[in-house]
Amino acid sequence: MPHFELELEHPGPVCGVDEAGRGPWAGPVSAAAVILDPARIPVGLNDSKKLSAKARDALEIEIKEVAIAWGVAFGSVEEIAELNILRATGLAMRRAVEALAIPAALALVDGNYRFDLPCPIRTVVKGDAISASIAAASILAKTARDRLMVEADSLYPGYGFAGHKGYHAPIHVEALRTLGPCPIHRQGWAPIRAALEGGAAQIDLLNQD
Repeated sequence: MPHFELELEHPGPVCGVDEAGRGPWAGPVSAAAVILDPARIPVGLNDSKKLSAKARDALEIEIKEVAIAWGVAFGSVEEIAELNILRATGLAMRRAVEALAIPAALALVDGNYRFDLPCPIRTVVKGDAISASIAAASILAKTARDRLMVEADSLYPGYGFAGHKGYHAPIHVEALRTLGPCPIHRQGWAPIRAALEGGAAQIDLLNQD
């Protein structure tokens, strides 16, 4: 389970930073930054992918209530297309850190890539399973993005965005075959290019995850 030991190794405010949505075929990438209060760490923090939607929603409310500061931001579909997914993820992370009400002295970032953030960085592989702050950030990033994809389901019906949140799923593949891509699809992704180009050989790419 995540702990708070890495945060205590630095004297200044330490934020955890994580993203959600680097892999989907549609929708933005999201990122969050969280500075936790060591005296009020929510019980049950964990990698957002290991939690139920109900648990994530409850923890999101608690994190926002008890954290010293938090920020959530996005890299848009257009920015993903223009910059590539890695740079758009870094942009979302930078925006999330900049949105903190209190400047962070250090960012604990999930993974091993050193993004360009407005404070010093310490990367933590599998950080959402190690650091409570990163776990909290993973929850805020995930819940914020999920809400956007539920809203997208109303704007672009037929794709099943409320269920799969833009990831590979049979209903998503079938919708791309019958409806074609919509404005929030990442047109640089191979399956989306295949749907745009058409043809049996290209459509086979839709089965790639």
